[in-house]
Amino acid sequence: MLRIIVWIIMIFGGSVLGYYIDSLMFENVYNNVISHVVSLFFGVFLLFIVMRISKNTGRTLAKYGRKGKLNRMQTNILTKQGVYKYMRHPMHLGLLFLPFAVAFLIGSPSFILIIAPVEIIFMLIMIKFVEEPDTIRKFGDEYLEYKKQVPWFCFKMKCLKKLLENVPKNYANTFK
Repeated sequence: MLRIIVWIIMIFGGSVLGYYIDSLMFENVYNNVISHVVSLFFGVFLLFIVMRISKNTGRTLAKYGRKGKLNRMQTNILTKQGVYKYMRHPMHLGLLFLPFAVAFLIGSPSFILIIAPVEIIFMLIMIKFVEEPDTIRKFGDEYLEYKKQVPWFCFKMKCLKKLLENVPKNYANTFK
């Protein structure tokens, strides 16, 4: 729950701060309708990519990362299938684009140029110092071995294709 609150603060706080900085530094660009239209289309495209990656990785976790009855969004099996075969944090890779998507949606030059990159660095720090240690505590040696074999992110074409590949819904937990 705390992580969701941090995300909300980052996105809304970045938007408000972006508007404020834009009013001081980027008034000409900020008031240009054409730049907003182009920015909006790019923001919608990025948001589509973020949502597609989140949906696909979430479905992969639901399919392979759960045994028994668990609350939604919980896992108890280390997932190494699908895109998780190529990178340890595919969902986070998608979510790294969320600050840029919101920045382009609202057409804020300062959010795009200053705030989003800072938020992405913060997210990478959170992965390193919160997500990774939590996962090590949860899965122990199995995750440490997986960590040795699989990088954080993979930018090879086959990995990116796998990341965007549609993963069908899996309503029934097939593990008994």
